[in-house]
Amino acid sequence: MRDFSWNMFCATGDVDAYMLYREISNGMSEQLDGDEENSALEADMVSEHLG
Repeated sequence: MRDFSWNMFCATGDVDAYMLYREISNGMSEQLDGDEENSALEADMVSEHLG
């Protein structure tokens, strides 16, 4: 969906397509940030349990 909205923006210059692209991109980065935080927390919990 992200690539589609970017390609649509490039082909048409439609601002709404760009805004959709940005919304999807921001959502993806927030999700990745959350995944990294969860992984670090889980690693800390395992270290505390083993140590």
